[in-house]
Amino acid sequence: MTDEIMEQFPLLKQKQDGKRLVYLDSGATTQRPQAVLDAANQFYLEQNANPHRGVYTLGETATEVYEKARGTVAKFLNAKPEEVIFTRNATESLNLIAYSWGMSNLHAGDRVVISILEHHSTLVPWQQVCRATGATLEYLYTDQSGVIPDVEIEKKLTKGVKLVALTHVSNVLGLLSPVQKVFARAHEIGAVTVLDAAQSAPHLKLDMQKLDADFLVFSGHKLYAPLGIGVLWAKTELLEAMPPFLTGGDMIETVREQDATWAPLPEKFEAGTQNAGGAVGLAAAIDWMNSLGFETIQKREDRVYRYAWERLSSLEHITVYGTPEGQHYGAIAFNLDEVHPHDVATVLDADAVCIRAGHHCAQPLLRHLGLSSCCRASFAVYNTTDDVDALAEGLLKVRRWLGYGA
Repeated sequence: MTDEIMEQFPLLKQKQDGKRLVYLDSGATTQRPQAVLDAANQFYLEQNANPHRGVYTLGETATEVYEKARGTVAKFLNAKPEEVIFTRNATESLNLIAYSWGMSNLHAGDRVVISILEHHSTLVPWQQVCRATGATLEYLYTDQSGVIPDVEIEKKLTKGVKLVALTHVSNVLGLLSPVQKVFARAHEIGAVTVLDAAQSAPHLKLDMQKLDADFLVFSGHKLYAPLGIGVLWAKTELLEAMPPFLTGGDMIETVREQDATWAPLPEKFEAGTQNAGGAVGLAAAIDWMNSLGFETIQKREDRVYRYAWERLSSLEHITVYGTPEGQHYGAIAFNLDEVHPHDVATVLDADAVCIRAGHHCAQPLLRHLGLSSCCRASFAVYNTTDDVDALAEGLLKVRRWLGYGA
C-alpha cells in the first residue's frame, strides 16, 4: 500500500531479502525524511565552516544557520533561544544537569526522587551524583500497569526533596506520566524538576510556558533528525547559576594563565566545535513536523497505536504489558509465551520486521514488573496499520517455527 508520508523516507523504500522493510523501532531512533537529509547535506555542501570562529563570509554563514537552528528549536519549545543548549543527545543533557546542577546543589541528607520508569540515562547519573554528594536517591513506584498512584506521589514528595526527575513518556510502556501532578507537588516543596522528553518530543507539542519543568531534554535522532544532536532547555536563572559541564574553546569570555571567565548563555555550555550539521538537520526535522501539523501526527499515530494494542492483545500466547487506559505514545511492550524476546526479534527479522528485544535500558522497571526482558514495538508517523498486520502475522509464525506447534 502506498502511503504519502512513508514515501518521504528513502530508507523505508528498501527491501530486505526481497521483502518490504517494516520498521518498528522508532523509540530507539527514527528514520529521516528526505527534507532532513537534504538540509543536512546542504550544510556540508554549501555552508560548512566552524560556527562562532571565522569572520570570513563562509564562517559567518555557518554561524547564522547554526543560530537560526537554535531559534527554530526555541520556537518549537515556546522558549527563549538563550535557554536552548545543543548537546549530543538526551543522555549528555541529563549528565550535564546531574553534574553541573547536582554536584553544586546537593548535599548529604538531601533527597532526589525519580520514577522507576526512568531510562538508564536518567537513573545512572543521579546514582553517581547522589553517591558523590551524600544525597539519597528514592523512587516513585508504579502499579503493575505502569501507573504512578497518587498515594506514592504524596508519600515520596515531602520536605527534603531537592530534585524530581520524570520521564514524560515511558520508553517501555509508552504511557504518559502524570507530569503536572508530580511537578506541581515538587514545586510546592521547593524541588527542582527535570523532564525527559526523549520519547514525547516526536509525538507531543512541548510548551515550556505550560509544562511545569525547570529542565527538559530530548534527542534529535528520535525526532526525525540526524544522530548526534540533542537539546537541553532550562530556565535562565538556573543556567546562569550553574558552572559549565565541559570547558575549552568557544565557551569562554577570557582566559589567563591561572583563571578563566565564561561566555554568556548559551555558549557557556557549548564547549568545542559543535555539531552544526546536526543542528541544521534538527531544525529541518522540526520544520517538517510543523508542516504536517501535530494534530495530524497525533491522529495518525493514535489510530495505528490503538490498532496495534487491539491486534496484539487478541493474539494467543501474547502478553501485552501496561494498560490500554490513559494516554499512550510510541511504544508497546509484550512477550510471547515460552519464547525469549531475542528469539522473537530474530524470527521476525526473517520477515523484515524490525522490533527491539531486551531490557530497553530500563532494567529497574522490568524487575519491578517481574520481567528480565521483553519485546517492544515502537511507532512513528510513517507507520501504518499494514505494519501492525505484518508484525501480528510474523508473531503467529514464531512459536510454530520454534517447534511449539501453535
